[in-house]
Amino acid sequence: MARLATDRAFYDDPYPSYEQIRSDGRVVRNGFVAGTVDHAVANAILRSDDFGTGAGQGELPPALRRLHQLVRDPDTLSPVDPPSMLVVDPPDHTRYRRLVARAFTARKVGRMADRVESVATRLLDDLEHEPTFDLVGRYAALLPVAVIADILGVPDDEREQVLGWGNHAATTLDPGLSWPQYREAAAALREMNAWFEQHLDRLRGAPGDDLLSQVLQDPDAADLTRAELHGIGLLVLGAGFETTVNLIGNAVALLDQHPDQRRLLQSDPDGWPNAVEEVLRYDAPVQLTMRAATRDTEVAGERVAEGEAVLVYLGGANRDPEVFEDPARFDVRRPNAAEHLGFSAGIHFCLGASLARLEAAVALRTLYDRYPDLRVVGRPERRTTRVLRGYEYLPVSTLARVPAT
Repeated sequence: MARLATDRAFYDDPYPSYEQIRSDGRVVRNGFVAGTVDHAVANAILRSDDFGTGAGQGELPPALRRLHQLVRDPDTLSPVDPPSMLVVDPPDHTRYRRLVARAFTARKVGRMADRVESVATRLLDDLEHEPTFDLVGRYAALLPVAVIADILGVPDDEREQVLGWGNHAATTLDPGLSWPQYREAAAALREMNAWFEQHLDRLRGAPGDDLLSQVLQDPDAADLTRAELHGIGLLVLGAGFETTVNLIGNAVALLDQHPDQRRLLQSDPDGWPNAVEEVLRYDAPVQLTMRAATRDTEVAGERVAEGEAVLVYLGGANRDPEVFEDPARFDVRRPNAAEHLGFSAGIHFCLGASLARLEAAVALRTLYDRYPDLRVVGRPERRTTRVLRGYEYLPVSTLARVPAT
């Protein structure tokens, strides 16, 4: 588990390490934290009232957690700092989630399908005369940013800057940042928080029909602090594109490696939603999360003491042979692919999961409709993050294409 957190060779391909952990038991300890790659155990922990987020610092001793709370800079709050929904528990989590859940109802997400397809088509039109391009920078990142920016009322001319800040903020999810990495992330977060305060002032003066305008006008939000408003908005902003960017990139790489699976989807376009589930299972965009016991408890026959942290390896749980037959095989028609834990489970189940699924399915179908012979070329570059798994750079070539309609 320690090498998974620190050794580049291990997070380039973590799956053999997950199998080593699996062979050691359902709950494995290394003297510092516990960990699991067992699907049933992971699911139980994520859904249990006996575990909480540990304020995002559950792996630290209590004294260090208290020190961190005292010294953190409120102007560099990230998605992994309270009061972000990601790292708070009820009742605060319940209150924050209720304020934003209305933007992600099935009905509202369904209405976004035309918008997602329109953005995807426009982005591909912009690439019409480019036979090779970076799929991440020119397509996979821009599509979800456009959609989430609509939800949060971000002006068109500010979206590229917000994307840059978000990429830096994403590194704070990882343990063991170097000092230069931390300083770079902190500087980006400071700028992002300052921009967000100005954005909130703008929406107070001229509210629209976006999520933040609705939150600001909600009577139940009247007592939210500045930090709480930032925590809500910045998490929705960051989480709204980080998972989807990785999901689309991972899918294209996998379909390039498995041309037989790509051909299946091209002959059956209705299969794209299940293919998205299989990508989420096979190469999860979010590889792990952490929970800390809120009281003495027991998991899979193992005692877990109050305050003890457990690393839940979502990527490993998604390849549990007890749940998924031949789990190392990529199969877009896998009947139970949706049983993955790629979006977590329990009260912290990803609020935007339905939107991410829609965006990925539409983005991939539209991409391969336009470029049926799309191929990965050159040398792709993985992101250097351990928690988020995706591509920093994914060069592709369009060997043949269907004209835009």
